Amino acid sequence: MALVPLALAVPAAAQGNYPSKPIRFIVPFPPGGGTDIVSRLVTNKLTETLGWRIVVDNRSGAGGSVGMEVAARSAPDGYTLVMGQTSNLAINPALYSKLPYEPLRDFTPVSLVSMIPITVMIAAKAPYKSLPDLVSAAKAKPGAVTFATTGNGTVGHLTGEMLQRMAGIRLIHVPYKGASQVFPDLISARVNFFLASLESALPQVKAGTIRALAVTSSQRAPVMPDVPTVAESGYKGFEANTWTGVLVAARTPQPIIERLNAEITRILDLPDMRERLATGGMPVQTGPKAFAALLKADSEKWARIVKEAGVKVE
Repeated sequence: MALVPLALAVPAAAQGNYPSKPIRFIVPFPPGGGTDIVSRLVTNKLTETLGWRIVVDNRSGAGGSVGMEVAARSAPDGYTLVMGQTSNLAINPALYSKLPYEPLRDFTPVSLVSMIPITVMIAAKAPYKSLPDLVSAAKAKPGAVTFATTGNGTVGHLTGEMLQRMAGIRLIHVPYKGASQVFPDLISARVNFFLASLESALPQVKAGTIRALAVTSSQRAPVMPDVPTVAESGYKGFEANTWTGVLVAARTPQPIIERLNAEITRILDLPDMRERLATGGMPVQTGPKAFAALLKADSEKWARIVKEAGVKVE
């Protein structure tokens, strides 16, 4: 019994000195993509303001599942962080019968980082003036209107499935491998509209090659205040966002989670970080409880959409 207080004091001391060695930050996607860019914004700012040693580890593959598995199996000591997002945390469990991790069981949320709505995009020369115009065209010719996304089972794809059900229309889904491949076909009218993150839409909107008909967030995006939400366009309660957030392995000590959350929240509130992250998204609640609640709610929502639409990934 005399040894128990001494044993308990060791991890407590380690937590008090946290971090005392380099932190591995897993990005479950290749360098240069959206998740990688956001991750490096966070890690660079933590290093710059705190002097923490953080090593970014890009572990891509299987739609983000490879990196998430590595993080899930890491020691719960706060020295392995991972940048999760909507697809690999809230959607993949419903798409794949066998995942090497269970988000709600194997991870503890630390902080949300970004919240980005999906944008309904059309070519600048397209005849539609609003989302109701697009829906009317789809109703007039069931199965003739096409929508592009960056792949089967993505947030954009499932957002399209939601829209079909709420609007009572039948669309044709055309999956691509990335936004860069979609825009030439959208601009030349090979596809009628594109559902993807606001982040990918902004440069094209500014260039005048495409127009945004609506965003899927509950409120209008600050960077495009004149573009209505889907809910404002006649579909009350419609909301779909793609988000990113930092997580650690389950059973990581609470003091470490609180320290990480405090520091990430602090840097996200710095003016330069607010400006960079607001370019394509919405303000976020960064607390672990808010993040956990969002993960649970989105997991249930997307699982329902996947089941109702019969979405399958080959």
